[in-house]
Amino acid sequence: MDRLQIGPYLVARNLGRGGMGEVYLATDTRLDRQVAIKALPAHFAQDSDRLTRFQREAKILASLNHSGIGAIYGLEEADGRQYLILEYVDGETLAERLARGPIPVEETLTLARQIAESVEVAHDKGIIHRDLKPGNVMVTHHGRVKVLDFGLARSADERGSLKDGGRPADRDLLAPTVTSPAFTDSPTIPG
Repeated sequence: MDRLQIGPYLVARNLGRGGMGEVYLATDTRLDRQVAIKALPAHFAQDSDRLTRFQREAKILASLNHSGIGAIYGLEEADGRQYLILEYVDGETLAERLARGPIPVEETLTLARQIAESVEVAHDKGIIHRDLKPGNVMVTHHGRVKVLDFGLARSADERGSLKDGGRPADRDLLAPTVTSPAFTDSPTIPG
């Protein structure tokens, strides 16, 4: 993606890759700020289910407004691919921070409180993250938390897809997430 331009966004470099997307650092040439661009991988661009999930992530993020949740600025399309334009969070993931060693108790409590507040805001809007893990939590250089990656989130509106008293519909079984052995009745499968 060398010098790729998506609308007014000039891509600088790759920031990371996950199961549902690739994330790039870019410059918003109109507003002169850095942004993160999440791209649906090319091999998923024609997969209607993946495309629907990607667009759902955009709508879920657009419904949330909190300092502890990474913001969305827009949804772009170029050359048959879709891109989420997201707030760029300068810092490290909680996973990276944990890899450096134990976090002091006071800092742990501060981070945990911020994560809980952010998740509570989503829950108050009827949104369940479903993939909350250290790799999806950024910690800024000032110690502020940003919960990211709502790609597997579900909203209260979607709960109606369960049938037979809470049993998952066939399409719910295709929802990619990590299934805990503790939850053998989970409506999701690994992947």
